[in-house]
Amino acid sequence: MTIKCIVVDDEIHARKVLEKYISDISHLELVKSCKNALEAMEALRNYDIEAMFLDINMPKLTGLNLLESIKNPPAVVITTAYREYAVDAFDLDVVDYLHKPIPFPRFMRAVSKIEDKLAVRATQKHVVQETITASPAPSFIFVRADKKTIKLNYGDILYMEGLGDYVQIYCKEKKVVTKMKIKDLEELLPENQFPRVHRSYIVALAAIDTIEGNLIRIGNKQIPIGQIYKQSFMSLINNYMT
Repeated sequence: MTIKCIVVDDEIHARKVLEKYISDISHLELVKSCKNALEAMEALRNYDIEAMFLDINMPKLTGLNLLESIKNPPAVVITTAYREYAVDAFDLDVVDYLHKPIPFPRFMRAVSKIEDKLAVRATQKHVVQETITASPAPSFIFVRADKKTIKLNYGDILYMEGLGDYVQIYCKEKKVVTKMKIKDLEELLPENQFPRVHRSYIVALAAIDTIEGNLIRIGNKQIPIGQIYKQSFMSLINNYMT
């Protein structure tokens, strides 16, 4: 199996090293070498990328900012000269964290972890597809709160606010606080109904009253639209424009 990958680093020497390592491994295919996160976002939109070797400290948009903005990222290996971002990186479910300069044997171990990650994803995808075939799409989620499992119908949800390891879910009649990261909740919800619009916010598309500039209004609440989420959010909105 050939693994399609991209390299993202603003330093040309670092890119050349990774490009050489990838060329030496027959089952890796370098689709694009990107000098910043914006180029990487374009590559992720245009190609079926399965693995990404990602630097952190880049201009305009850091590697971690990029990861936070991607709903379904490929298998990600961080490649950086800085050790202090490891905890934040692993919170974003990266496969490995490589410290520059990167020896080839250590790179090979990271590739092995990528292969394991992709194998697990393939199995999970097969199970999900079988489940979807067997049953209709749900219109609700279950979350844990106050030592109970609570069912929330999609139609009752207004918006969600992430607060570190917790998410506050604002509904028409109540607020529910659940212990999970907003990124994990995002993955449970249909993107066309509950888009991520900010690092800290997911909104119910059906609950939006107005959009003005970089602000969404739902009832009396004003929710900011983050720069890295604005393009995908407005593209979704345009699907419903008349």
